[in-house]
Formats: sequence, C-alpha cells, structure tokens
Amino acid sequence: MIIAHVPSRTGAAHCGRLAASQYDRGVSVRQAVGPASERREALKGVLAEARACQRCSELAATRKTVVFGNGNADAELMFVGEAPGASEDEQGLPFVGRAGRLLDQLLGEIGMKREEVFVCNTLKCRPPGNRDPLPVEIENCRDYLLRQVELIEPSVICTLGNFSTKLLRGDPTGITRLHGRPEVITLGRRAVRLYPIYHPAAALYTPRMLETLREDVSRLPGLLALGPPPQPPREAFEESHPADPDGASERTAEPEAEPRPEPDQLDLF
Repeated sequence: MIIAHVPSRTGAAHCGRLAASQYDRGVSVRQAVGPASERREALKGVLAEARACQRCSELAATRKTVVFGNGNADAELMFVGEAPGASEDEQGLPFVGRAGRLLDQLLGEIGMKREEVFVCNTLKCRPPGNRDPLPVEIENCRDYLLRQVELIEPSVICTLGNFSTKLLRGDPTGITRLHGRPEVITLGRRAVRLYPIYHPAAALYTPRMLETLREDVSRLPGLLALGPPPQPPREAFEESHPADPDGASERTAEPEAEPRPEPDQLDLF
C-alpha cells in the first residue's frame, strides 16, 4: 500500500518551490483534523461502482479493465487527463507509457514524486482504437470524476489537455488559450485552483511545446503554496447531490503564482 506523501501546508507557506525534503511523510494536516480514512474508504466504494459500470455499452464491452486512477488519496495536487490508452487499459493504471514517464520527469524537476499526487482521467475506460471520447461518454463518466474530487479534496487540479479542461471548466475554450492560467472554480462541493496545461503526449514530439509545458509545471509549487481557496458554505449544498454536475458553474480568475485479473487498485491509494 502506498503511504500518503502530502505537502505540508506550513512548509508550503514558506517556500514557493517545495523540495522533497519539505514534505511531511505519512501524515497531512487534513488527516489530523478531518476524516481522511473515511474518505479513502468512500473512494474505494466509488472504485467498486466504476468497475461494474455499464453506462457506455461499447466501452464496457471492449475494455480490459477500468482505469480509475492512482496515487495519494489525500493529495493536494490532482492531475486529470483524457482517457486510458492501450498500455493503461492493459495495466489498469493511468499514464504508464511515454507520456507518463514525461509527467514523472517533470514532477521530479519540481521536487515531487508520482506517489505524492493523484492521477486519473476524464474517462475510466479506453475508447476503442484510442479514438476521442464521445460527449455522451464524458457525461456518463463525469460523476465518477466529481466524486473523486470531493473525496480526495485537492487544493490544485491540473488538467492535461483539452478534454479535461473543457469538462471541468464547463466551457469550450481550448488549452492553447488557457494553459498556464490558474483560476478558482467550484466542482461539486469543492472549490479548487484549476490549472490547465498541455497534455504530456502532445509535447513528446514538439520541443517548443515541451518547453512551454515545463515552464507551466514549474509554477505548480507556487500554486500549492497558496493552499486551498475558500470553500463554499455547507448550506449551499444541503439539498444537492454530493457530485452535482452543475457544480462547476462558478469561476474566479486567479493571479499567476510565483516562481486479466483486475489490478488491485484498492492498494493504490
């Protein structure tokens, strides 16, 4: 089982660039004051639901496994990509190919490791032939993603590419215009700092895009140092579903921060 590795909020407040030595190993502020273990158990329940999901008949018939996500279930930083590819479908883990290795490299450059963050996709199943996700598939999977956000409680969500950025912003504006521009949005019951960047796969063959991606990733420690944005009052959700699809309706501009058995995903967070 991966032991939680969570950035210390106290340490983050004193340094824009969070090196590995500045992380509190094994415990977070939220674990001390909130029901992190209960949220983790609830996340296991969402995983069980996703594994049995038949909402998209084509994806359910062609998938090898449900790629729910992996990492630290109490992470301050969450990455959301597009959909599993062939390697992810085979192994049951997100971002395990070349794009995943590039993501790991970029995290290392800012003093972070994969196990300190949570990584998932907009879709939990691979579209046949790696085609683009269909709008109905994105909608069918949206509830799983919003419940992950609510239970993990990240401060920063880094969207990778167009699909996750458009979904979580509820807006068709593309990643070319939005990358590197943080903003505060509300997803379900959780207010987060949304930070769109290019998908690592898009940067593999384009040196200029890779440098842009590297520059955008270098700003993540500064965003994490800000901590979570103010949360909406509980009263606002008394009559709403925990993963209300309309939760991503409020956005606030954020100033730029400174410099073939199923894999046992229950043990991944």
